[in-house]
Amino acid sequence: MSQFGSKMRAIVKPERSPGLEMTLVDIPSIGPTEALIKVQATSICGTDLHIFKWDPWARAHVEPPIVVGHEFCGQVVDVGREVTQVKIGDYVSAESHIICQHCSQCRTGNGHICKNTRIIGVGRDGCWAEYIAMPEFNLWPNPPEMPLEIASIQENFGNAVHTAFATDVTARTVLVSGCGPVGLMAVAVCKAAGAHQIFATDISPYRLRLAKQMGAHFAYNVSEVDIVSRIREITNGEGVDVLLEMSGAGSAIDQGFTVLRDGGEAALLGLAPAAIGFDLNSHIVFKGATVYGIAGRRLWTTWYQMRGLLHSGAVDLSPLITHRFALAEYEDAIQVMQSGQSGKVVMFPDGVPA
Repeated sequence: MSQFGSKMRAIVKPERSPGLEMTLVDIPSIGPTEALIKVQATSICGTDLHIFKWDPWARAHVEPPIVVGHEFCGQVVDVGREVTQVKIGDYVSAESHIICQHCSQCRTGNGHICKNTRIIGVGRDGCWAEYIAMPEFNLWPNPPEMPLEIASIQENFGNAVHTAFATDVTARTVLVSGCGPVGLMAVAVCKAAGAHQIFATDISPYRLRLAKQMGAHFAYNVSEVDIVSRIREITNGEGVDVLLEMSGAGSAIDQGFTVLRDGGEAALLGLAPAAIGFDLNSHIVFKGATVYGIAGRRLWTTWYQMRGLLHSGAVDLSPLITHRFALAEYEDAIQVMQSGQSGKVVMFPDGVPA
C-alpha cells in the first residue's frame, strides 16, 4: 500500500453524540477477496442524517468510532489475490449491504435481509473518505460514460426501485409519501412504469416542485392541504391503490393508510426515528391491506432493474442532483440536505469537478 501512503481523510462519527468530524485515518487494508476503491463521489442519504443527529435509531445501530457514508462510486486501485470479478482501473459503484451468503435468507434468494448483514457506514467503515475496502461480490461495474454523481446515487436509487416494484404500480393510483431524494426517485420509477395517477406529499415546497418535475400528477404540501379529503375527492372516494411510504413520519404513515383503498398495497421504506402509534385494526386488518417492509435492495434483481431503467432512458436522475460539495465541506452539505431545499447532495473527495 505504499503507493497510496498510509493515511487518508475521512468523515468520522467519533463518539456517541451528535455531529461528525473530518480526521486522518489509516487507509484500509484489503483481504484476498476484496478491492480497494478510490472514492470519486459520495452522496448523502437519510440514514447519514440519522447518524449525524444521533437519534434513537442511530444509537441502536452504530458503534463509534466509525467512518460514515454508504453511497459512492470510484475506481479500483488494488485487488486481493483471489479477486476475479474486477480489476485495477474499473469504474464501480457498490451494494452497501455486505451479506454472509450462508444464512437461510441468503440461501433462499433473500440476501437483502441477511441476518448477518453489515452495512458500510453503519456496521463497518464507510465511504465518506478517500478510499474504501469492499468485497468484490459487492461491486457493480459502471459504463465509463456514466457521470460520477449519477453513479454515486445508484444504491439509493435501488431503494426507490425496490419499493416501487414491491407491487405492480402500472395503471394504478399511487401515493408517494415523503419527497426526499428516494421519494422523488420513486415518483420517476412510477412514471416509467406507467402509473395512472401519482400523488406526492411533503412539507417542502422545493421538493414538491421537484416531484412535479419527476412526474407526479399531483404534489401537495400536507401542512397546507387536507390530504385525505383531497385524495378522496380526486379518486371519487376510492383512495389510492398503492402507498409508497418514504418519510417515516407518524402523521404521514397514518394519512397514507387512511387513503389506501380497501384491498390496497403499501410498501414502507421510511425509517421512523422511534416507535410510533398505529391503528392496526383500521389501517390493515379490516382494510385487507397487504404491507411490504422494504430493506435495501434485492440482490441482485433490483440492480439489474435500475440498470434497465437508467440505460433505456426511462428514468433520468440528473434533475435530482441539485448540490455538489467538496468532501471537506461536509458540514455545509449536511446543512443543505437537512434544510429540505435540495434534491440529492453529492460530495467529491478531490473537489467538485469543473
